[in-house]
Amino acid sequence: MVQISKWKVIFVLAICGLGILLASPNAFKETSIPSWLPSKQMNLGLDLKGGAHLLLEAKVDEALKEGLTNLQGGVRIALRRNPSIGYVNLSTIRNGVSVTVRDEKDVQETRRRLQEVSNQMLLDRDGNRFTLRFTDEQLRDRRTNILEQAITIIGIRVNELGVTEPTIQRQGADRILVQVPGVDPEELKTIIGKTAKMNFHLLDPEVRTFDPNRRVRPGVMLLPSDDETEIDAGGNRVYYLVKKRISVSGEHLVDAQPTVEQGRPVVSFRFDPVGARRFGNVTRRNVEKPFAVVLDNKVISAPVIREAILGGNGIISGNFTTESANSLALLLRSGALPVPLTFIEERSVGPTLGSDNIKAGKIASIFGLIAVAVFMVLAYGGFGAMAVVALALNLILIAAALSLLQATLTLPGIAGIVLTIGMAVDANVLVFERIREEQRAGRTPISAIDAGYSRALTTIIDANLTTFIAALLLYLFGSGPVKGFAVTLAIGLCTSMFSALMVTRLMVITWLRQRRPQRLPI
Repeated sequence: MVQISKWKVIFVLAICGLGILLASPNAFKETSIPSWLPSKQMNLGLDLKGGAHLLLEAKVDEALKEGLTNLQGGVRIALRRNPSIGYVNLSTIRNGVSVTVRDEKDVQETRRRLQEVSNQMLLDRDGNRFTLRFTDEQLRDRRTNILEQAITIIGIRVNELGVTEPTIQRQGADRILVQVPGVDPEELKTIIGKTAKMNFHLLDPEVRTFDPNRRVRPGVMLLPSDDETEIDAGGNRVYYLVKKRISVSGEHLVDAQPTVEQGRPVVSFRFDPVGARRFGNVTRRNVEKPFAVVLDNKVISAPVIREAILGGNGIISGNFTTESANSLALLLRSGALPVPLTFIEERSVGPTLGSDNIKAGKIASIFGLIAVAVFMVLAYGGFGAMAVVALALNLILIAAALSLLQATLTLPGIAGIVLTIGMAVDANVLVFERIREEQRAGRTPISAIDAGYSRALTTIIDANLTTFIAALLLYLFGSGPVKGFAVTLAIGLCTSMFSALMVTRLMVITWLRQRRPQRLPI
């Protein structure tokens, strides 16, 4: 163990040099890092960098109700395919749809058509009345799926902002927690809160009105313009007469990107094959007619179809700014939220609080390092001083690993680093105590050091491996702050093993070869 090959020396020095290089950007402000240094710094979590903390409530019951309304429409279409079937009282119930057939002879045909609508739902019959309903288990699954889909889409939208390590998780039956460092809460609410349900509708021949109370004929709805600058002399907002029937559903969109056309920001979009075919058919049959792009029940664009659009690609124009075009494209790419969301809690963690946390963490780390250093020097003399140097290098390697992996440092993560400071010298204590025992037993310095490292190795590996397993379990089953603690603890264990078994050992062997003492000062 007192022999160390040249390639191992080069390896240890290379790792130490690389660690110092990777950790050095953290000593500078983000805007003043020298160009010859790596650009990656440690990512700071919400509690250190500041940012937005939002708690949302998902209106799952409204989403289920909308689903039942769509199911009711599907039943109506299925029954109308056979004009001879007469029915009344088609309505939604708590967990499904009910309908009554007028004539007994249409019962079997009605049963067949209702089963075609959904063969996974229960179909009950009471005389001429049919009920198509979900089981309680199916309703629970639908609630869970709606919430999980909302969490997925929120995650897509937040990640599109380019932020690091956002926390998005379910809380309870219908709540979602969102924590995003370095983002303004209002910007985050704008991105998350939009349902982003976009559809394409044909317009009524009259197209526009400034009267929001105007009565409209069946099959037409009155929707406001998204452009708040479109007002008449009396300050009334423009309303469009939009046909209720959806010509092309936004669910067929596969991509949306901000672009520029004739010097103005626009949003380009692309449909999947089904949507492209429908969009082509609609535009071919309605040339020279107005066409409305409806987003969240507001008309964002109402162009006239000049020619058939058969390629499945199109442009949404309007009074967009570069920022609004980017936001709209982001929302369309991420898909529509399946459920309305309500913000029930909003907190903004300011950078001042984050800097206070960083300052407190630094103070705790410095005091911990000083306390450990004093103990090691008093207990083991020069050997303890070598362990302190390795400990300082260990902290540099932790910073380098966090920067390289772009892991997020949180306040619990700082606690993990402080804990690592204490644990980092544990391996050195085991080795030094073993060397003491071997020297007391009459061994020479070389023999005592060799025995100390070789016989303590198994104990060191066992101790660190069990702690590493605990850190791994915390990461796998924990969330948010617990994961931050687990990450820094696991990285600290790896770097402390390297610093104790490689760096300290290299310093001890180098000192031993130069001094060749008759007795070890330990």
